[in-house]
Amino acid sequence: MAETPTNPYPQIAVANDLALADLRAALAAGWRDFLAHPIYGLFFGAIYVAAGLALAWALTARGGSGLLLTVAAGFPLVAPFTAVGLYEVSRRREARLPLGWGAVLGALRGRGDDQLLMMGGFVFVGFTFWIILAHGIFAIFLAESGIGSESLEIFRTNAGLAMLAVGGAIGALVAYVFYAVTVISLPMLVDRDVDFLTAIIKSLRAVQANGPVMLGWAAFIAMALFVAMLPAFLGLLVVLPVLGHATWHLYCRVCATT
Repeated sequence: MAETPTNPYPQIAVANDLALADLRAALAAGWRDFLAHPIYGLFFGAIYVAAGLALAWALTARGGSGLLLTVAAGFPLVAPFTAVGLYEVSRRREARLPLGWGAVLGALRGRGDDQLLMMGGFVFVGFTFWIILAHGIFAIFLAESGIGSESLEIFRTNAGLAMLAVGGAIGALVAYVFYAVTVISLPMLVDRDVDFLTAIIKSLRAVQANGPVMLGWAAFIAMALFVAMLPAFLGLLVVLPVLGHATWHLYCRVCATT
């Protein structure tokens, strides 16, 4: 009698009863994780700050100040992948496993397969897509000013304001789709042996099943990252790790193995 093939991946249930209290609990847990092991959070936050400063310098040095705002708006798209190491810190702290740089940085390689690497490629493609899209929107509305105008004053013109309105709406849609795909899938790939397509499906399902709460979490993340970037990206040293740790705890609340 032939054996029935078994599913190599665990069945993962997705909660549909999230409340605002769960977001507050996740943030509190994320703050505790950051205070317990600040060196890891500051390390990953510093990488993000350095990347932001380098990008800003590259644009302004090439006379592209006008594109700085649109590029900065898409920069948080890569934040979830930057937080992979933070997910591992929270996972190990919760499981009372030993913490060390080898284990934390090793999480960036995934669980011995290419699933997390493929998600990283997805994140990179998504950010590149936004840059191309933002560049096109900039060109459509501000062709007379020239791509990469020298001054942010162009955003005070009628064309500049129209570009901000249209670009902001499109950017918000792109960012939300990207958020829905990664918010649960990335911590799941750190935590469990699943393929990246399964992780993406579970993430989309979690967002769909908890629409208002997950939308609120997305809005909070966007607002917090935007405010943190204002003082030369330096606020990200604290905001990014706290949000990363908090997202891990939210993932734990959303998903359960059956």
